[in-house]
Amino acid sequence: MSNSPDGRGPASTSEVQPDDPRKGVLIVVSGPSGVGKSTLIERFLREDSHSEFSISYTTRQKRAHEIDGKDYHFVDEGTFESMVAKGHFLEWEKVHGNLYGTPRAEILSILETGKDIVLDIDVKGAVNISGQCTAARLIFIEPPSVGDLINRLSLRGEREIETRMKRVEEEIARKGEFGYTIVNDDLEKAYGTFRKVIDDIRREDNGTNNC
Repeated sequence: MSNSPDGRGPASTSEVQPDDPRKGVLIVVSGPSGVGKSTLIERFLREDSHSEFSISYTTRQKRAHEIDGKDYHFVDEGTFESMVAKGHFLEWEKVHGNLYGTPRAEILSILETGKDIVLDIDVKGAVNISGQCTAARLIFIEPPSVGDLINRLSLRGEREIETRMKRVEEEIARKGEFGYTIVNDDLEKAYGTFRKVIDDIRREDNGTNNC
């Protein structure tokens, strides 16, 4: 697998033919908060009919623009801990005081149908998933610079920037654990590379990739 592919625009196709005998691919997208992961993923899912987004569970408060069951499954801490005890999660962890978990059964059932699953989770969670599912393919989205990311977080109104930036440095230090790295310095270019990466993953793992 190559690292940091130099895509020059959208691949000719990221679609898989309906009669293609294959298992789904688990594609894990990660990187620091504010780097643009959600923007890339949301556009890809609008344009690609062979992928689904895995909705994580969280104990954090729902934000005004978020929809329960679409952005996250919002649950209380007691419910979350019960799910942990029952082995419901492929991985889970505490981030900034809130619990986040990736559902196991939902992901495996969709992969069996041949559809790919796209996850948007933090760096530690992504690495944990690769330990649970060696067939998972990890994509790291990197900011062009730490200064650029500070500006993005400030514009989003994020609090405790200093604390978050310490975490960013720790996350960027782990990008070597990912199969692919994409620098999001230009959205169109980054998206073209993102499409190419997934196209490459599908060619390489077609019919063989599953947890």
